[in-house]
Amino acid sequence: MTDQTCAKCGHRNTTDARFCSSCGDALSQNETTTTHDLIDLDNIAAHFDRSAFGVHDGLLFVLRGQKAGARYALDADLVTLGRHPQSDIFLDDISVSRHHAEVCREGFRYLVRDAGSLNGTYVERQRVDEHELHDGEVLQIGRYKMVFVHGTQTS
Repeated sequence: MTDQTCAKCGHRNTTDARFCSSCGDALSQNETTTTHDLIDLDNIAAHFDRSAFGVHDGLLFVLRGQKAGARYALDADLVTLGRHPQSDIFLDDISVSRHHAEVCREGFRYLVRDAGSLNGTYVERQRVDEHELHDGEVLQIGRYKMVFVHGTQTS
């Protein structure tokens, strides 16, 4: 397969990738997209072009934190989140543990699991050890708030 380069960060991705595995930005596709949904949480509006990825693809969109506006495709069976530089989603803030949480893809489901963090992992303001993520739910890790978007499914 030939790689495609992300226009935003320059990271090289596989040709079948729809989102950059480094910055989460949508990669250009040769298809026409038309569906836009609006998610409004905490007075922050974010437009998602749901037709740009499959019905069962997962995405985290950062609402609050140093990387507000960043998008992360959950395109692996295990995605790690933490302050460790080698985390799949690097959250550089003292309120985040080095190995804070992970998102596991099991078939068409996405589960978030706390990895023994000091400050905990929260979904919809409830502390969780493990939780199945649903479209539109807010995941909080330290000072970061992220909304989970589940493909072309609608809330």
